[in-house]
Amino acid sequence: MALPKTNNYYSKIISAFWLIFIAGVLGLGLYVYAVSINFINLFGELPDFRALENPKSVLASEVYSEDNVLMGKYFLENRSPVDYHDLPQNLIDALIATEDIRFEEHSGIDFKGSFAVIYYKLTGKQDRGSSTLTQQLARNLFRTRTDLNKGLLSSVPGLRMLIIKTKEWIMAIRLERSYSKKEILLMYLNTVDFGSGAYGIKSAAKNFF
Repeated sequence: MALPKTNNYYSKIISAFWLIFIAGVLGLGLYVYAVSINFINLFGELPDFRALENPKSVLASEVYSEDNVLMGKYFLENRSPVDYHDLPQNLIDALIATEDIRFEEHSGIDFKGSFAVIYYKLTGKQDRGSSTLTQQLARNLFRTRTDLNKGLLSSVPGLRMLIIKTKEWIMAIRLERSYSKKEILLMYLNTVDFGSGAYGIKSAAKNFF
């Protein structure tokens, strides 16, 4: 007589587990949707579709002589764009190897890398960032940690970073839908801050090499 009761007990546990799982998935979906529409201004705005289709970055104004010699620059950020065919393959390979080894495989979010960060935190091993190149591009283009961090919940310490990361995930997915992998790599290398006043790979190459 005890066996049916035991089976009924485990059946209830399994049912409760599935209910919790489904509720968690629905809750996550509602949260992401709320962030994407900035529900009652809790999270801060996201860039609209036109901004994603035509991202802007500050470029340096270059002054050339009549014989095409660069005489000087005027800039707020020392950035000069390059084309994809100007990028050495070794540079692209090194960037992917160090920043986003699964860049060609994901669609903006590297879930394996995100779970790895939790593992590093729990085991006390050397921490590694989980942001993909596309997420970093979203951060560079739209200043997610400053300009877009103006919702009513942005001042709550425990929620601030979660909201920021969620926005970067949403924008990364949208960027992946709008641009090819080559275009994302090119935008990243043209916009990233390499330090010492060098913005973009061309300015960095001239500054450091």
